[in-house]
Amino acid sequence: MSEVLITLPDGTARSFPRGIPVKEVIASWKKEALASTVAAKIDNEPVDLSRTVEKDAALSLIDVESREGLEILRHSISHVMAHAVQDSFAGVRVSIGPSIEDGFYYDFEYAEAFTPDDLEKIEARMREIVAADYPVVRREVSKEEAISLFREMDEIYKVELINDLPEDVRTVTLYSQGGFVDLCRGPHIPSTGMIRAFKLLSVAGAYWRGDERNKMLQRIYGTGFVKEEDLAEYLRVVEEAKKRDHRKLGRELDLFQISDEAGPGLVIFHPRGTMLRTIIEDWERKEHLKRGYEMVMGPQILKVDMWRKSGHFDHYRENMYFTEVENQMYGIKPMNCLAHMLIYKSRIRSYRDLPLRFFELGTVHRHEKTGVLHGLLRVRQFTQDDAHILCTPEQLNGEITAIADFVSYAMKIFGFEYDVELSTRPEKSIGSDEDWEMATAALKEALEVNRMVYEINEGDGAFYGPKIDFKLRDALNRKWQCATIQCDFTLPERFDLSYIGADGEKHRPVMLHRVILGAIERFMGVLIEHYAGAFPVWLSPVQTVLMSVTDRHIPYGEKVYTRLSDAGVRVERDFRNEKLGYKIREGQMQKIPYMLVIGDREVEGEKVSPRLRDGRNLGAISVDDFISLVRQECADYK
Repeated sequence: MSEVLITLPDGTARSFPRGIPVKEVIASWKKEALASTVAAKIDNEPVDLSRTVEKDAALSLIDVESREGLEILRHSISHVMAHAVQDSFAGVRVSIGPSIEDGFYYDFEYAEAFTPDDLEKIEARMREIVAADYPVVRREVSKEEAISLFREMDEIYKVELINDLPEDVRTVTLYSQGGFVDLCRGPHIPSTGMIRAFKLLSVAGAYWRGDERNKMLQRIYGTGFVKEEDLAEYLRVVEEAKKRDHRKLGRELDLFQISDEAGPGLVIFHPRGTMLRTIIEDWERKEHLKRGYEMVMGPQILKVDMWRKSGHFDHYRENMYFTEVENQMYGIKPMNCLAHMLIYKSRIRSYRDLPLRFFELGTVHRHEKTGVLHGLLRVRQFTQDDAHILCTPEQLNGEITAIADFVSYAMKIFGFEYDVELSTRPEKSIGSDEDWEMATAALKEALEVNRMVYEINEGDGAFYGPKIDFKLRDALNRKWQCATIQCDFTLPERFDLSYIGADGEKHRPVMLHRVILGAIERFMGVLIEHYAGAFPVWLSPVQTVLMSVTDRHIPYGEKVYTRLSDAGVRVERDFRNEKLGYKIREGQMQKIPYMLVIGDREVEGEKVSPRLRDGRNLGAISVDDFISLVRQECADYK
């Protein structure tokens, strides 16, 4: 029998019989490693532990607690869920069931709507499948054999998936466990008994393949972890997230509404929500002016020819709205960059003019499908803190560094930690290979020069350039995409942007697209959930509310209101004929930082008695002292 040379995970190399299963190689090298290994890699290709080694190769292990290992575990749990659903309900068809960031889902066609009681029934059957410790068996078959099998099983979605594979794909892989068979690339865990902790969470509707023209299926969401304690912590966070849901708090705090009458994905801001937004936007304008940005503003619509030239029409039009004016087609802008380039082109630029930093709080419209809309976090109209920096190649590193510093400062101001990702060229893109290589290298160099820890997010760049994404982490340690820096050599080329260099010749500038907070609506949604609606004083739409004990205290209350308002304190009055305890409880429910009680003692001493939303009392103080207190709390953010 011939042999193969396998380089083991510790770097040593040993000879093994050709065709030996990966599992036996690991057992021979370090048997105890099998307990935590879900799959392996042969020459960096993920494989099941049952796969055989047919040539000289390097072997590495995928630990169940690694990010990749957890994805494999969750994907395997989704197969167990599909197995349990088909065992529990006759006539169910299965479609797809991937792992996702916090768990997994599987889409089913079934005549009846799944209920919470059904989820419990499915979970019980899943536990039986896990206890049976069925081996997960991989089998490679021809497309024709797979189609025949799934037609016999009446699994029409599997047949469609196979039929849509490229013609040069001759075989597919099937995975089975205890009689359940699924179409899947894998890899998967060795057996169902490796599953320890899982929970089914909810049911939602989902169109087959995400296309609203297709049949609506039922999507069951679940999650899974290596350890029970990790699952318990996740479920605790889920419950806390429900309490912090910005849609719920938006109603309770009277911040905004999304009305069916107005249309899905369109936000109507109430006075308090508009004030919160104004505070954020005013802070942004001030901080941009401090950093040498110039304020600009572009129109909401531009001729379609502009969008063709930029590449948006070919690569982004499914997300755009269009309108016709005097027989001329216009695109409603989904991005702000085109007008900024026209500003740049409005006159001849010298290298001495650069860098130019154009900033716009620009409102854009994007056609999002109804199924993905989600409160403030996914809408159809939103405003970006959008800027475009045009600079020389030599200035690129310094500009990227300055943006990263700005992001770091902003995240500290608003109370967030963050992680960094470098997103590379997607399959659907414009521009030359050389441009993409230069742009990616520029971003990578800036990250490394500044010693920023980052991960590579393959294929998730914009269609016109790679980007650095800053993922902020909220109070529940959830990640949110907000700030981004995109490096673009392509659009300056398409719009023939140039500057006169020191040599008197024309040169092409580099363009940086960047946002700091991102979409203002989305950032507000994240802020609401981060603070659970209890904003710090400087951000609170209402910083204090005046509460009269009786009607005879109202005249003094009006004087205090005027003094606070004139001093710039955001104040409201509650002079209703209600009991003080009721007013205080309502103020606490509204999460107002300070409630100022005005009774006989306050009127006589010309004072106010601040009560904090957490229930603490500060005692009677002068109005001037209270104004100083509020100003001091806001001083670091001015």
